[in-house]
Amino acid sequence: MLQRVLPAYRAPFFNTLAAACQGGLSLAAGRPRPVESIATAERLEVARFVPARNLHFGSPGSPAYLCWQGGLLPWLEAWQPDALVVEANPRYLSTPRLVRWMHARGKPVLGWGLGTGTAGEGFNWLAQRRRRFLLAFDGMLAYSRRGAEQYIAQGIPPERVFVALNAVAPRPTSAPPMRPPAFSGRPVVLFVGRPVVLFVGRLQARKRIDVLLHACALLPEELRPRLWVVGEGPARGELQELAKRVYPQAEFPGDQRGADLQPYFAAADLFALPGTGGLAVQEAMAAGLPVIVAEGDGTQDDLVRPDNGWQVPSGDVQALAAVLQQALSDPNRLRRMGAESYRLALEEVNIETMVSVFVQALNRVTAGSLPAA
Repeated sequence: MLQRVLPAYRAPFFNTLAAACQGGLSLAAGRPRPVESIATAERLEVARFVPARNLHFGSPGSPAYLCWQGGLLPWLEAWQPDALVVEANPRYLSTPRLVRWMHARGKPVLGWGLGTGTAGEGFNWLAQRRRRFLLAFDGMLAYSRRGAEQYIAQGIPPERVFVALNAVAPRPTSAPPMRPPAFSGRPVVLFVGRPVVLFVGRLQARKRIDVLLHACALLPEELRPRLWVVGEGPARGELQELAKRVYPQAEFPGDQRGADLQPYFAAADLFALPGTGGLAVQEAMAAGLPVIVAEGDGTQDDLVRPDNGWQVPSGDVQALAAVLQQALSDPNRLRRMGAESYRLALEEVNIETMVSVFVQALNRVTAGSLPAA
């Protein structure tokens, strides 16, 4: 497998996938730019990790960003993989060279990505380049059903497209935390009879925590929750100052991971992600929490459904406040929605299910059961 970088949150998935591959798994990845503030893994427990040399051109958040990864052909020569999985991003300039290397040896390549979005719309040459890039793959793994539809619209046959719902947490092995039917049923000393809304993630502008603070402030006094903003990041100081002015009920416990994070999920009533990204949504679902997320790239459509949560327009304070008021007005409904979140995490959205789709796709392309392009 080839990744631009190896985020720490992906390590459990790659280790689980490696355990499912009879011949093992070797993963190459480079370093992010420091401005990205991505927490990376330095090694893998089951998969073999090989560092790549990333050359970044431009800012990773810019539409003009490009990346060249060096040292990859010697890696392939040494490993001699039966199949290769790469990120389906045409901005990674070294990827076509690896695809040609594999195809010259009769070996398949799978792309893996979010979908095509609208990148290149209005620029025919860029749209054509993206289409040629995608059609070179022997199959596509999409994070979401929407992404799969976008790949099919590019001309990739439906039988070559596989949906591996994005997951960072394993299938839950224990029942979700028991929560009282009413917020007032909690010990007054601990929770003052108020609901608890939880955010978990990196504290940066694109997470739109400012919108969450303003939305909570718009709620009627009797519905205003305790708001836990768990995480660290460059915007923490600014957000704490905003909270003092707008919503002093907000608390900032700092960065919490693993066992230290679980009590926050267990004690919360509702999870809210008002901005982009946020793989903690699946962790919240595994803890039996209903979720509110901002509309985005399509991955949310598969995780957040009417029976377990809400999607709101990104950056819309009024819309978020309205959904918060609706959610916090009916604790019994919240408990039912939390139970549905848990079911989805147990049956559909977890690392094990994601791995099974990858294995299915790899078996299909290595067996040569896909028709020729």
